[in-house]
Amino acid sequence: MPPVRLILILGLTAFACGRPAAAVRADVLQREAEAQLQQYRTDLEELAAWCTEQGLATEARHTLDVLGPTDPYRLFIPELPRAAGPAGPPEDASREVTQWHRRLQQIRARHGTAFYDLARRAVRVRPSLAYELALAAIRANPDHEAVRRIFGYQKYLGEWRTAYEVGHLRSGRLWDERFGWLPKGHLHRYEQGMRWHDGRWIDAEEDARRRADIRNGWDVETEHYLIRTNHSLEAGVQLGEKLERLYAIWQQLFIRFYASQADVVTLFSGRAQRRGTATPRHHVVYFRDRDDYNRSLRAAMPNIDVSIGVYMPGMRRAYFFAGDDYDDRTLYHEATHQLFQESRRAVPLPGNRGNFWIVEGIALFMESLRREGDYWSLGGLDDPRLHAARVRLLRDDFYIPLADFTRLGMEDIQTDPRIATLYSQAAGLTHFLIFYEGGIYRDALVQYLSLVYSGRDTPQTLADLLDAPYPEIDRQYRQFLAETFEHEKAGR
Repeated sequence: MPPVRLILILGLTAFACGRPAAAVRADVLQREAEAQLQQYRTDLEELAAWCTEQGLATEARHTLDVLGPTDPYRLFIPELPRAAGPAGPPEDASREVTQWHRRLQQIRARHGTAFYDLARRAVRVRPSLAYELALAAIRANPDHEAVRRIFGYQKYLGEWRTAYEVGHLRSGRLWDERFGWLPKGHLHRYEQGMRWHDGRWIDAEEDARRRADIRNGWDVETEHYLIRTNHSLEAGVQLGEKLERLYAIWQQLFIRFYASQADVVTLFSGRAQRRGTATPRHHVVYFRDRDDYNRSLRAAMPNIDVSIGVYMPGMRRAYFFAGDDYDDRTLYHEATHQLFQESRRAVPLPGNRGNFWIVEGIALFMESLRREGDYWSLGGLDDPRLHAARVRLLRDDFYIPLADFTRLGMEDIQTDPRIATLYSQAAGLTHFLIFYEGGIYRDALVQYLSLVYSGRDTPQTLADLLDAPYPEIDRQYRQFLAETFEHEKAGR
């Protein structure tokens, strides 16, 4: 069996590298983490083997599924269950199935605690390892309360909820997947086709007529967004759920973009809890169709017709429209721009003087977000952006060396007739920084983004962070794309 390796997520700074003793402790913790993960795998495999001996084929498969998927070119983020507490075995379960269920829960609880204990030891030495161990802990035991607090949840009425959700529930509101947050007493009337408008009930058709103009549209509030739409209430709620999903994943992957190391250490104290969001912070406008989108935005953006979604940093709003041209990739792309721009103090036009490629590159990468079973994934050999990058370099032999590419500012790239090709290179380079050699450049990538968005970058910044000259990074990038091509051909 190949050695187990923890694949570090994005988002945390590299550990303090000025003191050799700290580096040694970090290496020791890394080895302990890998040994702990290997022991977890071994315990689950032994239980699966016992199930097979007992003729429990379904239980054996379920036991191994607990480990989750792995892919060197894809990030996996678990979809955490809402319900608190593991489901018990069926009432009519056999003695063997009951024994399997008890043993599985014991393994998961024991290793969840072990991963968390290691995370608390690692947080001051190597925060990135600590956060990955927290993910391992909550995958093993989704009901680990201290780790749930790290991810912003608390237990409320048998469910895991954020502070924002608890506040709404305590005030007598509920979340409906069609209508959003409603007073409990309103849900039945909404299901009958009535709508509460200006202090009185009207039918849904009249409500839609009154909200046909975007200036009077529906306002859908979620934990981190305020969405104005003139399409329909239901469409606004669906969009809000997608945006909240992106936000939750972005927040996990890029925590060190918006939080200090001290903040991260505090989260792992065992007592701290993320603060709830009082009001939505990110504003989104969702038009009923392309014509309305074009007509409303043409004055601010004369070439709006060529877009299918846009984030305007000056207005601090993202704009989208419903219809055949809509797609989730554009939503995730533009919403990613919004998150990076608005989640910390940033210059008005990051990348304006250079390094603009990474501003687009990271948004192109986040386009790849998709659901795979109980996980959300990012990246992958089949992502069209990575495929295009391989074609441009390996077939067309098109490549702008990083020493030159990092000097290109926003206008340089956006007015270049080769803009699509430049975007392909930006996407490929971002995949490279995330996945090369198991992710050795991930921490540097987030530092790079932080410097670009704060306006403290130079054309040399990336080389300094990677501690390698640009020609060497160019060589590594070509090697990386060639390897992904070979892996894809082999069907791996």
